[in-house]
Amino acid sequence: MQIYNTLSRQKEALKPHTPGEVSLYVCGATVYDHCHIGHARSAIIFDVIRNYLEYKDLRVRYVKNYTDVDDKIIARAEKEGRSWREVADQFIEAYDRDMARLGVREPTLSPKATAYIAEMVQLIEDLISKDVAYVVDGDVYFEVHQFEQYGKLSHRKTDDLLAGARVEIDPRKRNPLDFALWKNSKPGEPTWESPWGLGRPGWHIECSAMAMKHLGKSIDLHGGGEDLIFPHHENEIAQSEATTGLEFASCWIHHSFVTIDHEKMSKSLGNFFTVEEIFQKSSQFPESVIGEVLRFYLLSTHYRSPIDFSRESLKVAKSGLDNFYVLFQKIDEIEAVADPGEMDGDLKRFQSDFETAMDDDFNTAKGIGVLHEIRLEANRALKKDPKKSVKLGHLLKKIGRVLGLAQLSHEEWRYQPWALALDASSTLDDIAIQSLVKERVAARLNKNWAKSDEIRDQLAKAGITIEDRPDGSTRIKR
Repeated sequence: MQIYNTLSRQKEALKPHTPGEVSLYVCGATVYDHCHIGHARSAIIFDVIRNYLEYKDLRVRYVKNYTDVDDKIIARAEKEGRSWREVADQFIEAYDRDMARLGVREPTLSPKATAYIAEMVQLIEDLISKDVAYVVDGDVYFEVHQFEQYGKLSHRKTDDLLAGARVEIDPRKRNPLDFALWKNSKPGEPTWESPWGLGRPGWHIECSAMAMKHLGKSIDLHGGGEDLIFPHHENEIAQSEATTGLEFASCWIHHSFVTIDHEKMSKSLGNFFTVEEIFQKSSQFPESVIGEVLRFYLLSTHYRSPIDFSRESLKVAKSGLDNFYVLFQKIDEIEAVADPGEMDGDLKRFQSDFETAMDDDFNTAKGIGVLHEIRLEANRALKKDPKKSVKLGHLLKKIGRVLGLAQLSHEEWRYQPWALALDASSTLDDIAIQSLVKERVAARLNKNWAKSDEIRDQLAKAGITIEDRPDGSTRIKR
C-alpha cells in the first residue's frame, strides 16, 4: 500500500508503528455553522480510508475532533445573543446528523477540544520549560525560530512563509510567525484557569493535545484539507515535536478543494452550499439515496485532485448508480442458488484490480471504474451464466461497501430523474427551468417581449443564462 505523504512529497509504503494497527488523526469541524460540501468530501475520504485499512485486516484507531471553542463560534454567539456552548452544541448535533445521512461511520473517538484543557496546559508548560515558548501579558506564544525544522511540511523557509502568510500584527511577539498557544481572556469570552491567568487555548495546541492523548506521541497517519497544511499542521508539528523530540506523524494526507462551477466555494460569491441544503432540495428522494449519490460523486475524483460541484455532476452520479441498482433488480429475479460459492478466477481478478487501485494512494476513481467493470460483466452473464452474475453481484456489494456505495436494495432505490435547485435564491428544479424556457419561447413567438424579459430575469436569479441565437433557437447555460 502506497500513500502520498505531503511531508516527503512522494508515495511511501504504509509502515505502522505497531504491526497490524493503524493510528489515524483527522482535524474535524469548527462547529459554528452547518457543514458544507467541502466538509462532506473530507469526511467521506477519511471514512473510505478507514474502511479500506480495515478491509486489509488492519485495526484502525481513528480520532476526529470537534473544535468547540473558537473566534467564529464566539462571534456567532454574540451576534445571536446565545452562549458559545449553545452554538457549538447545536452544530455538533447538525454535523453528526449530516454524517449519518452521508453514510459516514462514527470515528473511534470524537473528542471535543474543551474537554482537554488540562492536557493543553500541560503541553504548553512543557514548551515553556524547554524555552521554545514565552509568556506576554497572559498570552503564551510558540517561538518559531527555536524549532529549526519549521516549514518542513509546507516546504517553505520561514522568510517565504512570512512573506506569503496572513499573520496577526502584534508588537509583543518576537517574530510575526510566532503563534498563540494560550490566549488571555477578554470580556464575555469563555475562559479556563491556567498558570498564566484566565484564558483559552489557541487552535493549534488543541489538536496536538488530543492526538497525543489518544494515539500517543507518534502517530501513523494525520489528515485534513490542503488548506490546513499551513499554518495549522505546520504548527502542530512544531509544538508536538519540540515537546517530545519525536516525529509527530509518519504520513500526512491532504485532500484538495471542492469548487463550484470552477470557482473556490465562498459565501461572498454566493456559491456556498451546505449538506443540509442539498438534502432539503432533494427531498423527493430518501436520505439514503441522496447520501449515496453524494458519495459516488465525491469519490469519482482522486482525493488529491480538485473536484467541481454542480447540479449536472450529481445527475451523472445518480445515473451511474441507477445502473447498479437495475442490475441488482435483475439478479434478484434470477432463480439461482442463494450461496454463490467460491470465487472463480474472473472474480478474483476483479477483486485484485480493486485492491491495486486502492493500494495506489486510495485511488477511489479507479476503484469505481472496477465496480463498473464488474457490473458490465454481470450484465453479460445474466443469460449465459446466471450463477456467475449472482457471484459478481455479491462481489460488487462486498467491495462497494469499502466505498459506501451500492449498499441499498433495489426496492430502496428510486429511479426517477435527479432534480436539484442549487441556487440559494431560487427553488427552481430542472423541470421548472425547462418549463420556463418553453414559456419564454412561446412569448417570443407571440412577440410578448415584456413576458420574455420577465422570464429571462427570473431564470437569471436562478443562475441560468439565456442566449438567443440568430437562427431563432435558444441556448441555456448555468
